[in-house]
Amino acid sequence: MLGFSSDKFRKKRVVQNAAKRMSNQRGFSFIEIMIVVIIIGFLASIVGPQIIGRVGKAKQVTAQSQLTNIKLALEQYYLDCGSYPSSEQGLGALVENPGDSSVVNKWTGPYISKAVPKDPWGYDYHYTCPGEHSTEGYDLYSLGSDNQEGGSGENTDITNWSNLDL
Repeated sequence: MLGFSSDKFRKKRVVQNAAKRMSNQRGFSFIEIMIVVIIIGFLASIVGPQIIGRVGKAKQVTAQSQLTNIKLALEQYYLDCGSYPSSEQGLGALVENPGDSSVVNKWTGPYISKAVPKDPWGYDYHYTCPGEHSTEGYDLYSLGSDNQEGGSGENTDITNWSNLDL
């Protein structure tokens, strides 16, 4: 009987010691938490602008890639119809037969699988034919994030007559 009560006593002591150890443990102090928050904020201020800069560059590369795809569609249209779509017909002629009597029977499109894409900033691509700048017979371009002529950085115009080093 003594053995049983000493086991019970030992178990009670173990439980009390564990409870005492748990009550002695403390959480992080307010100062420690603030230091961690400041360090995270500092790191975010250094890394954030670099990531944002890469997003802008990625949009420019996407615009250049989309221009290349539209140019290929325009070349296919030219091969079938014997001319590029006029400025009035626009890039929509790559998706729907423009109904113009000179191309109505030659058109075998659509030359772009869906609709003509918008540039990465959500604006329509600009198209004029005959073109003033390009030697290809038409001007095809995006005005960048500000949708204004000229600009630098993310506002740079992406065109079919000048090569950007992106």
